[in-house]
Order: sequence, then C-alpha cells, then structure tokens
Amino acid sequence: MSNKKAPVRTAQRPVERPVPAPVEKQAPKATQRQGFKTNEYVVYPAHGVGQIVAIEEQEVAGYKLELFVINFAKDKMTLRVPTSKIAAVGMRKLSEGALVKRSLETLKGRARIKRTMWSRRAQEYEAKINSGDIVAISEVVRDLYRSDTQPEQSYSERQLYEAALDRLAREISAVQRITETEAIKEIEGALAKGPRRGPKPAEDAEPVVEEEAA
Repeated sequence: MSNKKAPVRTAQRPVERPVPAPVEKQAPKATQRQGFKTNEYVVYPAHGVGQIVAIEEQEVAGYKLELFVINFAKDKMTLRVPTSKIAAVGMRKLSEGALVKRSLETLKGRARIKRTMWSRRAQEYEAKINSGDIVAISEVVRDLYRSDTQPEQSYSERQLYEAALDRLAREISAVQRITETEAIKEIEGALAKGPRRGPKPAEDAEPVVEEEAA
C-alpha cells in the first residue's frame, strides 16, 4: 500500500472583479447635433439669436456630456446647451427667406387686440416673444406698434414692443446679413404700410378689437 497522502486542496477565494460603471447609451453625435455646427447662428427661444462658437465635452457625474457653447454677443452672455436637449428647449436654425417674408407681411396686417385685461394680454405677448416663432413675434410687434397719429404706448407696452422688435430685428439681420439698424428700418417700413397707420385723423387710428371666445 502506498503511504502517500492525497494533496490537500485549499479553497480558493473568488477573484473580485470590478463592476463596470453603467454606460449611458447615447445617440450618435451627428444625430444629437441635428445638423447644427460651429459658427452657425441659431435661435434659442428664451434669448433670441445666438452663435454656436464651440462644441465641448464635459464629464458630469461620470458621464460625458456634449455641449453647444452659444454666444449672445449683444447680451454679453454665453450659454451651454447639451446637444441631446436642443429639441426640448426648442432651439432651431434661422428662418428661411420665405418665412421672413411672411413675417414682414404679417407686420402690414391690421392690429388685433383682444378685449381682455392688459395683464393677461401681456402674458400672451411674452409667451409669443419667447416662443421663438418669428411670425408670432411679428404679431406682437404689429399689435403693439403705434404710429405718430395713434395714442402713445404705456411703459409696459413699450417694453414688450421693444423686446419683440429686438428679437425680430436680430433674426432678420442674421438671415439677410444686414445690420440690425437696417433690419429695424425694414420692419418699420412694413409697419408703415399697414392699415390706418398713415397720416389720418386720430379717430381713424384705433386698432381692431377682437372679442375673446368664452
């Protein structure tokens, strides 16, 4: 008989393998950017026309985030927007020439003022201004515009008018590649062609009032 003892097998401790960090599934960068690129002018609804000056990557909570760096030169402001969020915030490209033409035609129309309290109308005007819709912004400019033959605007009306005028002029300036001063002249020229805005008696200078549906 053999006196050799069977080898003693010691239990091996399981090897601890590092658990990989969760990987966030992201759409291809080209898809996330939706055709936007560096140096392009865009419309960010809450702030108007800005320019994409860079595309950066930042790490946030272990995840890489791609950002558009948008500069609003006139406001001396820079905004960083995740490329994956541009649809949610309503960022868009500049309007096509045909849409700019439509907005200018809107300015020539008759002012439409709802018979509601000013505070409510002011909220509606602000919503239009911040919608990023160039035609809706033109409607605000049209409705709040006052010619020399019409009563002067109140302070709050003037503020909203100037905000809408500024947004509209910036986009027309960027689309047509003209100065903002030239764009404002074009806007004012269209407004002057509207009904009841010429050198007529003051009694003919009242805007059309629309009854609000109940």
